[in-house]
Amino acid sequence: MARICMITGKSSISGNSRSHSLVATRRKWGVNLQKVKLEIDGRVRTVKISTRALRTLKKAG
Repeated sequence: MARICMITGKSSISGNSRSHSLVATRRKWGVNLQKVKLEIDGRVRTVKISTRALRTLKKAG
């Protein structure tokens, strides 16, 4: 399974690491995914969602 949030669609992004001399090297920032059991279409399923989506769900519920 890909490292993508099942609710928001967030995935990792890429960019540059900058050293003290401003030399650019490529790097990736991963999304903070958590495994959570949710009821989807009447069935309990384990899905990977971002922590931001998890906070939003907890506020709504």
